[in-house]
Amino acid sequence: MLQLLDVSLRRGTSLLFAGASVQINPGDKVGITGANGSGKSSLFSLLLGEIHADSGELLIPPHWRVAHVAQQLAASDRAAVEFVLDGDLELRALLGLLAQAEQRGEGERLGELHAQLEAIDGYAANSRAARLLQGLGFTQEDLRRPVSAFSGGWRMRLNLGRALMRRSDLLLLDEPTNHLDLDAVIWLENWLRDYPGTLLLISHDREFLDRVVGKMLHLENQEVKLYGGNYSAFEALRRERLAGQQAEYRKQQREIAHVQSYIDRFRAKASKARQAQSRLKALQRLREIAPAHVDSPFRFSLRTPPRLPPQFLQLEDVGAGYGATPVLEQVRLSLSPGDRIGLLGRNGAGKSTLIRLLAGELSPSAGECLAARDLAIGYFAQHQVEQLHPAHSPLEHLQQIDPRAREQDLRDYLGGFGFSGGQAEGPTKPFSGGEKSRLALALLVYRGPNLLLLDEPTNHLDLEMRQALAQALQDFAGAMVLVSHDRHLLQVCCDELWLVHERKVEPFALTLEQYPQWLAAQQRPSGEEAVASGARGATARKQEKREQAEQRRREQPLRERVRQAEQELEQVLAEQASLEAQLADGELYTPANKARLQALLQHKGQLDHRCRELEQRWFDANASLEALQQRAT
Repeated sequence: MLQLLDVSLRRGTSLLFAGASVQINPGDKVGITGANGSGKSSLFSLLLGEIHADSGELLIPPHWRVAHVAQQLAASDRAAVEFVLDGDLELRALLGLLAQAEQRGEGERLGELHAQLEAIDGYAANSRAARLLQGLGFTQEDLRRPVSAFSGGWRMRLNLGRALMRRSDLLLLDEPTNHLDLDAVIWLENWLRDYPGTLLLISHDREFLDRVVGKMLHLENQEVKLYGGNYSAFEALRRERLAGQQAEYRKQQREIAHVQSYIDRFRAKASKARQAQSRLKALQRLREIAPAHVDSPFRFSLRTPPRLPPQFLQLEDVGAGYGATPVLEQVRLSLSPGDRIGLLGRNGAGKSTLIRLLAGELSPSAGECLAARDLAIGYFAQHQVEQLHPAHSPLEHLQQIDPRAREQDLRDYLGGFGFSGGQAEGPTKPFSGGEKSRLALALLVYRGPNLLLLDEPTNHLDLEMRQALAQALQDFAGAMVLVSHDRHLLQVCCDELWLVHERKVEPFALTLEQYPQWLAAQQRPSGEEAVASGARGATARKQEKREQAEQRRREQPLRERVRQAEQELEQVLAEQASLEAQLADGELYTPANKARLQALLQHKGQLDHRCRELEQRWFDANASLEALQQRAT
């Protein structure tokens, strides 16, 4: 087992943690969380022997093989598959000994070495490496491409593949999903669940942690504590602890009320039963999560856009691609205020191409893009991070956008994104990836866009910043299109899911929870489906249409119940808002207004009761509608 016995660790003059005593058993899968600077990466350096504890003792079984992901990868002409195969040190050592024995003509030695190669399944190593690369998003053609031909993000995937290729007893992964898309994240979590060794995982992706780990190691206030359960279980414990502190409790209540307003607004406007149910569950979870983050250093909101045209953007039979290679064809869509779209699709299907097309960075090869005159796009992609001026401070970046603004106002704004004091004034060159992403988001939000196009905005962002971003996006009055491997962000921020697949862009009929099953189905041969589809005659198609019409007839009463509940709920919510404004008047709480206060509070109780009734009616109708639709499928 792995043990820390009364370990203290410093980096420079800073004490990261003291008196840490932790025991991790073989086969444990442990998530590691804590604020930036709490010592998560330093703990990995300690385990790798790169640094030493200031006091105490670290015990790792001497026979344990440790694997980790290198943070840097120099360009080389080595083929991608060979680079990944290099991760299997035993394989490479055996192959080297085999080559030597062949040169020397040592027949008996060759037999022994081939037996050892068989024992470690060395003859299947190439196919194992190819499967790893395929799972991480590489194509068959990529396997023989040189490492130097890949961009930085793809080289990090190669580093990850190399670490997974190594036979290990202890696997250390530090933010492995940062450079992955959703498909690769889903593949990786399945791989890690099957990993037989001990796993220590630093991640800011709560859904990923929930699906992979069974314990959480939390670094906070110079202490290291091990908790049983996944990240959600740990977060619940943290929430209960904070709720016991009165000062924090008051903040929690404000946070809960803030998120509840989003849930109420969503319930009053939802129209799609299946997606609505999924979204409601996600928003309920957001409300439960909020109290565990009341001590977050990030507090910001998205500015209300000065102009909201009725339609931002319309694409009519648009095609797009690169050179002679088409990526998208006959795309028809429109974006209006309030639209919140999450893009799904396999790696390389064209999600980023669609975002670039919407942003105007890519011209259509066919069709027409119609943009409103008052359209103001806020586009976030990794190249926006790279465009930050390394010599300029966050304050200077903001002053270049708004030179007339008061410096204190700009400082207050930057403080909401975690840039305060000297950090707001210092150059961005030494900033971490997460700090640069935060600054790029801050600059984008400050411009007040009415259409947000976000392509993997959470790369390098920690859990606290992701939570703050999710809450800010909830109340955005404009439209949003989001590509993200963070399923929590997709769940709580998107009302609709669109699928980019086979050059088409269409609504995704399933839920986000069903997307992994859809992905798996794409891997299966479709020959039987094609035969069955081709065999259907005109009679079968007519019968199908009749069944669809009958299904619509059965759904209509339920849809009408949903619509009526929504209308009544909107009226009640408007009354509640008016009543809350009256109750916020300090004069109301004087002795002279006691009777009026009691009347208003009584009316508030009636409205609250009526609101709960309507919410339940809306929820029941949607549940019945969803059950009817599921029976039909």
